[in-house]
Amino acid sequence: MPVKNRLAQMLPEITEWRHDIHTHPELMFEVHRTAAKVADLLRAFGCDEVVEGLGRTGVVGVIKGKSAGSGRTVGLRADMDALPIMEDTGVDYASQTPGVMHACGHDGHTSMLLGAAKYLAETRNFDGTAVVIFQPAEEGGGGGRVMCEEGMMDRFGIDEVYGMHNWPGHDVGTFAIRSGPFFAATDEFEITVEGKGGHAAKPHEAIDSTVVASHLVIALQTIASRNIDPTEQVVVSVTSFETSSTAYNVLPQRVVLRGTARTLDAAIRKDVAERITTIATGIAASFGAVATVDYQLGYPVMVNHARETEYAIEAATKISGSCAHSPLIMGGEDFAYMLEERPGAYILIGNGDSAPVHHPKFNFNDEAIPAGSSWYVEMVESRLSA
Repeated sequence: MPVKNRLAQMLPEITEWRHDIHTHPELMFEVHRTAAKVADLLRAFGCDEVVEGLGRTGVVGVIKGKSAGSGRTVGLRADMDALPIMEDTGVDYASQTPGVMHACGHDGHTSMLLGAAKYLAETRNFDGTAVVIFQPAEEGGGGGRVMCEEGMMDRFGIDEVYGMHNWPGHDVGTFAIRSGPFFAATDEFEITVEGKGGHAAKPHEAIDSTVVASHLVIALQTIASRNIDPTEQVVVSVTSFETSSTAYNVLPQRVVLRGTARTLDAAIRKDVAERITTIATGIAASFGAVATVDYQLGYPVMVNHARETEYAIEAATKISGSCAHSPLIMGGEDFAYMLEERPGAYILIGNGDSAPVHHPKFNFNDEAIPAGSSWYVEMVESRLSA
């Protein structure tokens, strides 16, 4: 695999950074230790500017090329936060924070971009400016949105932006991408069903909220199967069913359902939200109950820009010899906010035969580091060729 030789030589050092971050995982915006480590390393690399506290705990490093004739700036982004999961990997650098682990590989993403930043600061073989972005709170906090809202793109003059995520189950160091909609919009809903509580032996005197809610769980599946064009991608999942009583002989007064809706089209996203409300209120009313729906918009659809996707493919092909066409992914990714602000693309890198992400046994594969760091570097050097 023709990765950058210098990055291959740096693998032990980058791996050491990764293992340290893995041992000390942090959640959401509370990535204080990780952000401080990133900032210290960027300064040690000789970055021209290091800014902390953007997006609360985000870090941005600026690296100027040997020349600046192009007047252009390329942004590279990695996420830093972990997940509230108890680790079960058995590695000697496992999480020392109970109930928190890097189960999505953000420790690897951060370390790969740190490796690229060190290389770019050493060589500066490009015409323009590279901006390395280390983002907090990708796992549900919208850290990318907050960084954009605080003016990151304009402040650093970013013209285009690129990101990467590991890809379990695919050969280490291989790449995959697709143009257009790639990752889904991720919305959340909470449905409260209010019935009439009573004795389980006298259901005729009550309005059984558990029966109403059970009908809702099934009926909501008809949104994807009967309301939306079957060629479109839609997921509606009820993930929590909580009754106001846990007694064996009580019909509870209230049931709360929680779940997620995933879509890849703005119009369909709107339709799904409306259908959830219509189905919930209608079915509840038919039983004499009342349903209220709290629907929260989450991350938008992440859309890769066509031209920038081709640039990403070219860079990946230089490194691994090819770049696969990725299927659609119904998971969410808040890099979507950055791609709404600037043209760019998001690519997947193979993590080998590992556990899936968000699993207690997941671990980022260090063997992917040279290829990932090389891709970040190639995106700068190719887009800002001297």
